Amino acid sequence: MSTENTPLVPRKYLFTFILITSLFALWGFANDITNPMVAAFQTLMEISVAKASMVQFAFYGGYATMAIPAALFIRKYSYKVGVLIGLGLYAVGAFLFIPAAQFQEFTYFCVSLYILTFGLAFLETSANPFILSLGPKENSTRRLNFAQAFNPVGSLSGMAIASFIVLPSLLSDRRDAAGQIIFHGLSEAEKANIRVHDLAVIRDPYVAIGLVVLVMFVVIALTKMPTLKGADEARTSAGTTLSRLWHNGIYRYGVLAQVLYVAAQIMVWTFIIQYADHLGIDKASAQRYNILAMSLSLTGRFLGTYIMKYVNQRRLLAVFGVGASVCTLGAICVKGMWGLYSLICISLFMSIMFPTIYGIALENVQSEDTSLGAAFLVMAIVGGALMPPLQGHLIDQQVILGWPAVNVSFCLPLVCFVFIAIYGYRTFKLQTAG
Repeated sequence: MSTENTPLVPRKYLFTFILITSLFALWGFANDITNPMVAAFQTLMEISVAKASMVQFAFYGGYATMAIPAALFIRKYSYKVGVLIGLGLYAVGAFLFIPAAQFQEFTYFCVSLYILTFGLAFLETSANPFILSLGPKENSTRRLNFAQAFNPVGSLSGMAIASFIVLPSLLSDRRDAAGQIIFHGLSEAEKANIRVHDLAVIRDPYVAIGLVVLVMFVVIALTKMPTLKGADEARTSAGTTLSRLWHNGIYRYGVLAQVLYVAAQIMVWTFIIQYADHLGIDKASAQRYNILAMSLSLTGRFLGTYIMKYVNQRRLLAVFGVGASVCTLGAICVKGMWGLYSLICISLFMSIMFPTIYGIALENVQSEDTSLGAAFLVMAIVGGALMPPLQGHLIDQQVILGWPAVNVSFCLPLVCFVFIAIYGYRTFKLQTAG
């Protein structure tokens, strides 16, 4: 159905829409300044790729832990209160980087990220359905795609700080004329001094974003917002809601599609650096390829939102799923720079996936079930915790069946994109058949 003549956001909700949309950039920043930290900790702490990937396990594990409690909290109170709790936890996690850097413990950084993402779970569980509710239902998915388009703005900011400030400042990544990392050959005393410096470099952006988050907390706390949590949610038992959600096939498979999408996204964006490193490219330069990938994602998000005025979002999801699958095959099968370019192009097709899957899954969910339904879709972000360590383990093998292991490891996101393409196609067929 065309939504060409339907206003995306009613005038009465416009200021609230702008304020809540700004939050999407905040968690985009956290996501994408964290991704390159896997490679940084791998060198600095002298650990394997698989163990360094525990950064992602901690980061996305926080979503899995807190999404359901956040939803239950929102059912009782409101989206605004959920947003404020989220901003508070975000700030606490960011400020915990100060003692983590002082004690130089990898585990402490993981705990800090885990608590930080408690806040992100509250924010996403609140903000995504809030945006869906700020206007007509018939263009809710398009409205969410537009709001989510500002997520890559924050992501690009995080990537830029990582690429131009953090990674170039890491003494542990300095290389000799042959391209080998010097850090591993230093004495323990020299390594200790470098760790003090580098951990401070890693710490500072998180502390800075913590201060920004506190400012947003004050602004939102002082702003009057509409109460749109669903008038009947608190009166509907969680058991009844769970039963209805489970028997909704589009929603149920939407949650699985979201698990696989987030897993694929994190694998693609985290391991661009390892892919480039295999080609002899240093971390700071490799992160610039990540910025290019995120720029394509941002372009694709705005382009996809526009196309949805004329093309069914389910069909578009299927097409983008096929495009991502083809590019992933290129990253697997093509060695050298063309394989890297193919890996970067995946981001163009990933651009619309998260908000589109989210919107499709919730489209036929009853209003009183929205908070818990949204929570499971946010909890699906746990895919980003589970699969990157597995891909890291594959990369540690160096060679698999005579082919570079870093190339072969992208078979994991390939499976994810194939499922997403099928989900888009099947839901489109179900809609047209109905």
